Amino acid sequence: MNGDLGFREEDLCLLMDLYELTMCASYFENKRFEPATFDLFVRKLPPNRSYLLLAGLEHVLRFIEKFRFRDEHLEYLRRQGFREDFLNYLRNFKFTGDVWAIPEGTVVFPNEPLIRVTAPIIEAQLLETFILNTINLQTTIATKASRIVYAAKGRPVIEFGLRREHGIDAGMKVARASYIAGCIGTSNVLAGMKYGIPIFGTMAHSFIMFFGDEVASFKAFARTFPDKSIFLIDTFDTLKGAENAIKAAKELEKNGFKLQGVRLDSGDLAGLSKKVRRMLNENGLNYVKILASGDLDEYRIDELLNSGAEIDSFGVGTKLGTSADRPYVDIIYKLSEKMNDKGEFQPIMKLSEGKATLPGRKQVFRFKDEHGKFMRDVIALEDEEVDGEPLLVKVIEKGNIIYDYPSIEDIRKRALENLSRLPDKYKKLVRPAEYPVQISLKLKKLMNDLERRLKGV
Repeated sequence: MNGDLGFREEDLCLLMDLYELTMCASYFENKRFEPATFDLFVRKLPPNRSYLLLAGLEHVLRFIEKFRFRDEHLEYLRRQGFREDFLNYLRNFKFTGDVWAIPEGTVVFPNEPLIRVTAPIIEAQLLETFILNTINLQTTIATKASRIVYAAKGRPVIEFGLRREHGIDAGMKVARASYIAGCIGTSNVLAGMKYGIPIFGTMAHSFIMFFGDEVASFKAFARTFPDKSIFLIDTFDTLKGAENAIKAAKELEKNGFKLQGVRLDSGDLAGLSKKVRRMLNENGLNYVKILASGDLDEYRIDELLNSGAEIDSFGVGTKLGTSADRPYVDIIYKLSEKMNDKGEFQPIMKLSEGKATLPGRKQVFRFKDEHGKFMRDVIALEDEEVDGEPLLVKVIEKGNIIYDYPSIEDIRKRALENLSRLPDKYKKLVRPAEYPVQISLKLKKLMNDLERRLKGV
């Protein structure tokens, strides 16, 4: 890529699968410009999940707003064999349709339309790959992070996974999605600057090994950061490291400062945390926190806390940043209606075994109990009168953004409120209960009528 980092933001117009362009070229050739509606939804949930935490909408909307083809992109497509009249169409491309979406930070469930795009068929088709890619990653990570935060039972969780995450863009989006889901911050400095996320860091084993003497390394670090030092104590021997941290902490106290914490990164974290906690308390360092890291996820954190580990916070890296137990969601973008020759929208559905889709333009309604807890959702046709709270809101009208982008703090607040309203039985780490998502009677009737018609019954 000529020595650059792989792509520029203005090149994202080509971040799509080739078949998007080949289909659109054929639509163009055959003069098919009529509007159509596509739904983005998740067909089924990953293992041990009963919900997803939606994230990534802002990046989708900003992409749509800026989606343009430049001369260099058209020249590349010309070399791939695309015809000049289609390239001229792309040269003047601008999205002109409508988009409805469920806001980021909302808990969502299978088969619910998360984003609904209504636009001339070529415009709607060209958005497919970017929307899928963006919502897949950020929703996968936000959901994983929410489970880890839940397992931590109120103890702070920091996202530590940048070095193992799948590329530069993923590293940025993981930090954002994790913060939305309840992590208190990230180790990713660039994400901290770009998104306004708190950043955290301690030290590496190499720092201690470079000094050669553990006490000397702790004192050197404390000299630089006297008011926010966290010592990594397991480089050589964890309990000896704790003794050395205590010595450095006492020196900090003499200078009017307090050691913020010690970090455990290996070994029997539960057993060591209890011993280290006792050593700190016996030396009057009750205020020093114990941070644990090292191959953690929700299952390991749950196990540690159930065994009585004396851990105050967690740094979670690889298994969060890659959603290691399930690194994707079964997210799809399917046609649900098109305009017919009479200028009327005609509902469409797919009947493939195990992959049937819901026809027509739909809305999702959420019902709560008297305590504000989520009870059930209903997927209905857009024009139905349903008593629940509608979740899809209009975000783009005739190609123009009409959505006030919430701050990341507002998205995080929505996420934490949504998660608090979801009963615990749906948040269990293993074999959670299945949240009820119902199909309205009118939508069911439409599905039955269409199925009979399509099968010629």
